[in-house]
Amino acid sequence: MSNAYQTPESNLVNESQSTQDYGSVDKAIRGEYEFSIGAVLSEAWEKTYGSKWVIQLSFFFYFIVAIGVMMALGAVTASFMIAGDVGAVPGEIPGEMPVDMVFMQIFIQLGMNLIILPMVMGLLMIGIRRSVDAPISATMVFKQFSKMIPLFITMLLMYIMVFIGFLLLVIPGIYLMVAYYMAMPLVVEKGMNPWQALETSRKAITHRWFSVFGLFIILMIIITISMLPLGIGLIWTMPMMLIAYGILYRNMFGVEVATIAE
Repeated sequence: MSNAYQTPESNLVNESQSTQDYGSVDKAIRGEYEFSIGAVLSEAWEKTYGSKWVIQLSFFFYFIVAIGVMMALGAVTASFMIAGDVGAVPGEIPGEMPVDMVFMQIFIQLGMNLIILPMVMGLLMIGIRRSVDAPISATMVFKQFSKMIPLFITMLLMYIMVFIGFLLLVIPGIYLMVAYYMAMPLVVEKGMNPWQALETSRKAITHRWFSVFGLFIILMIIITISMLPLGIGLIWTMPMMLIAYGILYRNMFGVEVATIAE
């Protein structure tokens, strides 16, 4: 019988099959994943073609919102500082910041992170989707606000653990800074809770800690060099960095079918 009348296969089936060759959470924790700095950079460079302008537009959206939030919070801080100077008690040292203003600045900084962090995660998810050749769009930078609270908690736990690590003779802090690189996408892409994501990232990266550290050092060097000729090179290197992150995540943990289907 002819196959002409068979129901066409869904794209989701093909995409699901295409991700089976990559990693998984269980394999990542055991250290069973492929990772080569050269291979990641080479593939990331290839995948910038056909995607760099979409990614650049997503960065543009991110920076516009980030600048707007910074200006708004800066105006709030300035108004409180002016009000504090007007109501200053005679005998106080002019320009000395009251304790309540210190807490206000901390509160504003945390508020900014609460708003900006989902957009950072939106950028990372664009890189992850591009790593498996799933469709991407610049507006995907706004898609992770539903995960705002768990991402914020993950960030706080990360900061606390890294801070404690630096108190313990610095080296544990450096180790944790690198080991927690993949925690955020695990919260979004795998639906893990904050502590589970941090520990999963740490256990997986520990097997290749120096290689992961080396990859991000090289990426930072590439970004720095590309900034020199009027920043023109950033047109290519910023998308490359985002995609390289996605490739590393893909090789470690794989990518869920639901992520591709979005």
